[in-house]
Amino acid sequence: MTVKITWYGHACFLIETAKAKLLLDPFISGNPLSPVQADQVAPDYILVSHGHGDHLGDCVEIAKRTGATVVSNYEIHNWLVGQGIDNAHPMHIGGGFDFPWGRVKLTMAQHGSALPDGTYGGNPCGFLLYLETKKIYHACDTGLFYDMKLIGEEGIDLAILPIGDNFTMGPDDALRAVKLIEPAQVVPMHYNTFDMIKQDAPAWALRVEQETSAQVTVMNPGDQIEL
Repeated sequence: MTVKITWYGHACFLIETAKAKLLLDPFISGNPLSPVQADQVAPDYILVSHGHGDHLGDCVEIAKRTGATVVSNYEIHNWLVGQGIDNAHPMHIGGGFDFPWGRVKLTMAQHGSALPDGTYGGNPCGFLLYLETKKIYHACDTGLFYDMKLIGEEGIDLAILPIGDNFTMGPDDALRAVKLIEPAQVVPMHYNTFDMIKQDAPAWALRVEQETSAQVTVMNPGDQIEL
């Protein structure tokens, strides 16, 4: 079956399968690149990689409105329960879980995590998604780390990687990440949302395709691709 992936800017993606709609890192309100409003999305599940406001985003509001189940680490899960979220599934790095629509495994991410009120948000993570017959690695906010090679051994169909620099990998390290992961396809993210993370994504895509076998798709906010 086809997996549809829509980019809402920054690190926010809607991933749709025949069984569920997944919203990852729902930073919509306050996101100058977002082509939608928070009240226009209706996911079945929300995946949150860490507690920073540009990733947790509109999670609480969307989850309360839609009844979506929120998947996150244990610390964020507990915080969400305190915010009145009834449907929350706790996980942690290295652990995986088989949902009715596919499998999620949390990977490590070299970053930080604090919730908007200053509460400790636990360790940040990335997502390894097994959807239909496809494997998607959403690295979320991270620096380069060599264990990306282990993630790549899963046989990644699509790697979604930050290239913005300053808070995450920049173009050079993101290129090195592609070489470690060896995915079939790559989508860059977490760039151009703010001046501090401005990047030339097409130039980066050219470098990747010159130096690796990966195909790069540079998406505009609102664009959709299919696997």
